[in-house]
Amino acid sequence: MKLLATMGPMGPTAARWRAVGIAGPTASGKSALALAAAQHWPVELISVDSAQVFRGLDIGTAKPSAAERAAVPHHLIDILDPLEAYSAARFVADATRLIEQINERGRTALLVGGTMLYFKALIDGLDAMPAADAEVRAALDARAATQGWPALHAELAKVDPITAARLPPSDAQRIQRALEVWQLSGRPLSSFHGQSRSASLALPLLALEPVSRSWLHGRIGERFDAMLAAGLVDEVRALRARGDLHAGLPAIRCVGYRQTWDLLAAGGDLSALRELGLAATRQLAKRQLTWLRSMDRRVVPCDVPDAGPQGLAALGAMIEAQA
Repeated sequence: MKLLATMGPMGPTAARWRAVGIAGPTASGKSALALAAAQHWPVELISVDSAQVFRGLDIGTAKPSAAERAAVPHHLIDILDPLEAYSAARFVADATRLIEQINERGRTALLVGGTMLYFKALIDGLDAMPAADAEVRAALDARAATQGWPALHAELAKVDPITAARLPPSDAQRIQRALEVWQLSGRPLSSFHGQSRSASLALPLLALEPVSRSWLHGRIGERFDAMLAAGLVDEVRALRARGDLHAGLPAIRCVGYRQTWDLLAAGGDLSALRELGLAATRQLAKRQLTWLRSMDRRVVPCDVPDAGPQGLAALGAMIEAQA
């Protein structure tokens, strides 16, 4: 079964497929809902998570267990070394390919996760801009190691003041990408916005959102405590022991890993880790909910007594509507 795309007055429009998205803030119950759905419908899961792509980042990313992955096919997990980088453009290409393959097996793809940028890129399409270039990125990393990212931010302000104005001088990943685009194309990153885009893909989206923010904060606390008990600190120690990773990498900047890494680098006093980890995770959840409010989705409250049956009924209706 091939994905179908049509041409509208502004370019490619939505492709048709058998796929449903399950989005929501961290700790809202997305994975549990997806696994429950697999007991009722023939589905395969595609992770929409910018941290679960990395091998060796298991505890702090709440990766599905080996038993869960054996029971239901999971995709886009453990596909990269922490030294590498992943992008929204690569996610769109990978997810589109996987959805087609899953559909050809007679199954529905469930896209599950909280990286809202990836969902938005898949649903709305991407601006056409240069792909990542490992050589250019390595050169920028080398310069940043000696000059610092604020110096590269100042350089960006000269060639792309619009992008520089919305980025803090410490935002290494986005500063690097903006300078990379400038070097590869001779055009500022901001000039690509609103230009021709890749085909959008019609994805019905089910969002698990809390009525009470305090409920979500409680869940975040419980899950972070479970991660600490499961060995998050030792996991980060093992990553540091490799010797080739550093705090500027996307993998190490993931919530929980960044705070643990920084405290270990500062001498190993971990007394503030829980507080710092919870604060960072709550900020992540706030950003995720902000993203969701701008997206077309069907909302199911995740903090009501019958959240599970409500979510399963709504998801089932969305799956069966594509049959």
